[in-house]
Amino acid sequence: MNRIGFWVVSLLLLLAAASSVLFVVDERRYGVVYHLSEISRVVKQPGLHVKWLPAPFQTVDYLDKRLLTLESPSLEPTLTEEKQWVVIDWYVRWRITDPEAYIRSVGRTEEAGAAQLGRVVRSAFQEEVNRRTVRQLLSEDRRGLMQDVLRQVSESVGGSPVEGSKPASDAASATSAEQPVAQDGVQAAEAKVELDEHGQARVKLSWGIEIVDVRITRVDYSKDITESVFKRMEAERTREANRLRSEGQAEGERIRANADRQRTETLAAAYREAQEIRAQGDSAATETFARAYSQDPDFAQFYRSLQAYRSSLGKPGDVMVLDPNESEFFKAMRTPGAEGRRP
Repeated sequence: MNRIGFWVVSLLLLLAAASSVLFVVDERRYGVVYHLSEISRVVKQPGLHVKWLPAPFQTVDYLDKRLLTLESPSLEPTLTEEKQWVVIDWYVRWRITDPEAYIRSVGRTEEAGAAQLGRVVRSAFQEEVNRRTVRQLLSEDRRGLMQDVLRQVSESVGGSPVEGSKPASDAASATSAEQPVAQDGVQAAEAKVELDEHGQARVKLSWGIEIVDVRITRVDYSKDITESVFKRMEAERTREANRLRSEGQAEGERIRANADRQRTETLAAAYREAQEIRAQGDSAATETFARAYSQDPDFAQFYRSLQAYRSSLGKPGDVMVLDPNESEFFKAMRTPGAEGRRP
C-alpha cells in the first residue's frame, strides 16, 4: 500500500515538474521565454516546448503573429492646407515580425504597440493633411495621401531617430549602441547607426513590426463646421423653397386672372348674344302685336286693360286707392258694351 502511495506521489510530482517546464505555443502566436525578466529566446514554431527552469526563474509570454487592425482611437480635427478643420477616420493593418525587437522597443503586449503606433499614424496624417485641400481629400488624390502615410509610418517604425547626434568620427564607437538600454525592465532594441547628409551619425531603433496597409474610411468636416454647413444648406433650401413657392403663387395668380378674363369675356359674349336674341324676339313680338292690334284697336285696348288688371289685382293682399269715376285705370270697366267684348 505504501509503495502505491509512493508511486502516486512521485507521479504527481513529476507531472507538476513537467507542467512547470513545458509550454505550448499556438500556431497563431509567438512564445517568448524570459529568464529573470530578460529575453532568453523566442519560439516561433508551434508545438510543445521546454524551458529549463520553472517559474519564477523562467516565464513565458505570448505575442500574436496574425494581422492586427488598429482603428483611429479619437476624432481629433485636422487642419487642411486651406485652413479648414476636417475629421478623418482611418485604420492600419500591421503585424509583429520580430518579437524580440518589438519587446525591446515597444513592450510586451499588442496594446502597447497599438498605442504607440496610433500616435505615429495620427502624426503622419496630420502632416500629410496639412499639405492637402479638402477637394483632394474627397477625390481620388487621397490614394496618394494613404501611400504617403504608409511610407512615412513604415519609415518611423523601421527606425525612430533618437534625440542627440554624434560626429562621424564617433560612428565606430556608436555601433556599440547595441548595448541594451533599460526600458521598464525590458532591454532596449539593438541600435543601427546611419550617417545623415551632414556626416553625423544617427542612432535608429527598429520596432520589429510590418505596416501592411493604411486606409481612410471617412472624411468629414468638424462638428462646428458641419453644423454651419447644415445651416447654410437649410437656408439655401428654404430660400429655394420660398422662390418656388412665390413662383407658384405668381403662376396661380396668372392662371386665375386668365380664367377670370376668359369668364368675363364668355359672359359678356353670352350676354351680348342674349340681348341680341331678346331684341330680335321683342321686335318680332312687337311686330306681331302691331299686326294683331291693327285689325281691332278697341279690342286691343280692352285686352291690354285686362292684362293690367291681372298684374295689379291678381295678388292676395294688394290694395289700390283709386277713384273709379275719374281714373283712366278703370276706363275699360266703364265703357258701354265692355262685357260683350270680353273674350
